[in-house]
Amino acid sequence: MTDPWVALEPGADPAERVRVLRRAHETFTAAGTVPRPVRAVVADSWRRSVRAGVGPDGTASVELSDGDLGAYRAEHPLARVMPLFRELMGTFAADGEHLLAVCDAHGRLLWVEGHPATRRKAGRMNFVPGARWAESAVGTNAPGTAVAVDRPVQVFAAEHFIRRVQPWTCAAAPVHDPRTGRVLGAVDITGGDGLAHPHSLGFVQAVARAAESHLALLAPERPDTATPELTVLGRDEAHLTSGGRTLRLSRRHSEILVLLTRHPEGLTGDELLCALYEDESVTPVTLRAELARLRGVLGPGLLASRPYRLTVPVESDVSVVERRLAAGAITAAVTAYAGPLLPASQAPAVVRLRNRLAGGLRAALIARRDPDLLADWAHAPWGEDDLDVWRALAAARPTAAVRARLAALESELAVPVRWTRG
Repeated sequence: MTDPWVALEPGADPAERVRVLRRAHETFTAAGTVPRPVRAVVADSWRRSVRAGVGPDGTASVELSDGDLGAYRAEHPLARVMPLFRELMGTFAADGEHLLAVCDAHGRLLWVEGHPATRRKAGRMNFVPGARWAESAVGTNAPGTAVAVDRPVQVFAAEHFIRRVQPWTCAAAPVHDPRTGRVLGAVDITGGDGLAHPHSLGFVQAVARAAESHLALLAPERPDTATPELTVLGRDEAHLTSGGRTLRLSRRHSEILVLLTRHPEGLTGDELLCALYEDESVTPVTLRAELARLRGVLGPGLLASRPYRLTVPVESDVSVVERRLAAGAITAAVTAYAGPLLPASQAPAVVRLRNRLAGGLRAALIARRDPDLLADWAHAPWGEDDLDVWRALAAARPTAAVRARLAALESELAVPVRWTRG
């Protein structure tokens, strides 16, 4: 295979490949081994599916419906490029009896459009707007896998992990925010075996790139008026986007900016010393030197003194998560949470903020009892040893894989095993 992301080489017999893949799928679900010729991207996805507790006879669940779906779609960035998707893909989908689908970064389908008969067939497996098609929910599938690996990918027939999806073939490509690079979701084409061709993968990849270019045109940089944005979740060094440029800050400068965004009224030197340093022997001279260097990095006019403060409002991804959490928009808060705040920082005030933010999200997830959201947290690097979340997941989705992981985790942490009933 010349391209590992393409499911079927030109000239290959689709029927024969289907037979081979079905045997491989049965071998994997029975014994856990992946025989050839299953592609590496599919084998890795099957393994992730099992670790997430997905069963081969499962089905997608509808997470957003009616008013909730409409409100969420209206606010989603990809709503701005839906006319472009329809223009580029609508006729192809309708004429070929395919479907155009668009999902968000968590694998929830926001739009599913195309041939009416194909839509009705897809509806029987809940391939509908509002349904969750993340890998952690329904296993290997093009939109969910494209979001998971952040690559365009094609999934053919029995490469799908769930059996009821195996009559289908799909190709999807992630769509990124042109300014931050964050994955916004994926665009997908779904249909029959006729899509098992390199052209379909190249097609959706080209559409995704066109969408990113269109988003960049719709939101041009306005250096004089745009609010600076600070990105600190899931990274040890912050990125500050301001004045048409993105700065990568040192760890200490990242900590200082986090604290100053939290205190628009400003902080005195003594307050910053206590917030930043565990070591009480650190002198004000050291802090003043750091602030002087930060002022040089930021450029003139952004950092004032007496007290130390930012001269313009700065939006941060921490504030976005907090606002959504406070409004009860748990799914939206989790979507915006890219990981712990400056995870390597030991600054006392940053550690407190990091723990408070993660703790608030964890508590909301556990109270919500949504198995898909709990699975996303549990399988993220920051949640793989989170005992309380794994217990909540075992209660909401008591699969053998989830129970086994919970038992192993309780054993590692030397706490009594406490099975919960589903």
